[in-house]
Amino acid sequence: MIRRLLLAALATALPLLALVGATVTAGGPPAAASPTVPAYWLVATDGGIFAFGGAPYYGSTGGMVLNKPVVGMASAPDGGGYWLVASDGGIFSYGDAQFYGSTGSLVLNKPVIGMITGPGGNGYFLVASDGGIFSFGSAPFYGSLGGLPIKHPIVAAAAISDGSGYWFTDGAGLVSNFGAARYYGSAPANLFRPIVGMADAPGNGSFVGSSYPSGSYGYDVSVYQCGNSPTGDHQIGIVQVDGSSSGDANPCLAQEAAWAGGGLNLYTFLTYQTSATPEPGCLVNGSYDQACNAGYQAGIAAFDDAQAAGVNTGVSWWLDVESSGNWSGDPNENAALVQGALNALHETEGIADVGIYASPGVWNGIVGNYQPDVPFWMADYLSNPSGPGSCADIAHWQGNGALLPSGPLEVVQYDSAQFDEDYAC
Repeated sequence: MIRRLLLAALATALPLLALVGATVTAGGPPAAASPTVPAYWLVATDGGIFAFGGAPYYGSTGGMVLNKPVVGMASAPDGGGYWLVASDGGIFSYGDAQFYGSTGSLVLNKPVIGMITGPGGNGYFLVASDGGIFSFGSAPFYGSLGGLPIKHPIVAAAAISDGSGYWFTDGAGLVSNFGAARYYGSAPANLFRPIVGMADAPGNGSFVGSSYPSGSYGYDVSVYQCGNSPTGDHQIGIVQVDGSSSGDANPCLAQEAAWAGGGLNLYTFLTYQTSATPEPGCLVNGSYDQACNAGYQAGIAAFDDAQAAGVNTGVSWWLDVESSGNWSGDPNENAALVQGALNALHETEGIADVGIYASPGVWNGIVGNYQPDVPFWMADYLSNPSGPGSCADIAHWQGNGALLPSGPLEVVQYDSAQFDEDYAC
């Protein structure tokens, strides 16, 4: 009882920042045949360590005067040591966890909020609240959000166990992915409480957050259907916002959004442009990519136009990429424009799911081998035009070498006599 009260008092005096698992060998010193059991450490803001379940104690900063408080910890894969990280990126290593570097001597734009063990325990990642990431030792850099004005601060991160990619999440549950880490969706809107952490887990690769149940049916409409929206029941209602990059706002957007009802999604038609105005996330090899600048501006303009029309901007969005978009002859520049628009809507405006609408027969002709890991809305005209489009037709295109967006196929569009009709996969 006394021990329990003492631990409770310590935890009250110094907030606990993280809990990290350890593998503990039972019965004293390590031995090849000894069983192991899961256990854990807790770390406080002064770097004090509390070991439970027989987890070994390797040391702490509990008696030191720190420049900044400890905000997290990570364990060596063998459980033989751990690292502590402070909000300035200062690293304290104990046991067999080696020191590979820190940001303790740097002036950071935003504080570090945690760390992740790198591949094989031979390095680590430090993650800042602005989505900046610092990699040390064998931990490779796959990208960050450091140059983007994100809507909410990053609160947690997780890495694939082999270190080939990582995810970030903000307090609203908006997930961003890098490297081989796939995007499987973000938390639903209007959470009861904010997200505070994340961890990697085993799974089957299913996507969570699709706008429409499988088998849903409906339409997509644009300025061309002003005053003439489809009648009858529908669950899908995808409505055009802008008819070109940063221009041609749909004057019937509010009316058509009301027609869409609870099945509303929004899309904006992208056309090739360039802009010399530097935009976040468009700095490439020391200079700003002008196509990326224009794409970012197109995403912001579409969001602003939707807000001005008074429609719900928190729904899923689609970027319409068609051969009629006056594209450049350089696929890399076209891809940069699309990526700029994705960055603007997903990261800056905080839209959970931003996908691509395209015909698989023309996509690679426009953007080359670019395969964003986002949902896909496929224009499909292989199936019988009088019936629903076939979600299975994506296999036909992929079998013929099409490199399509690598996220889930969510919607198929097919031709009809009067309207573009859509079917949810």
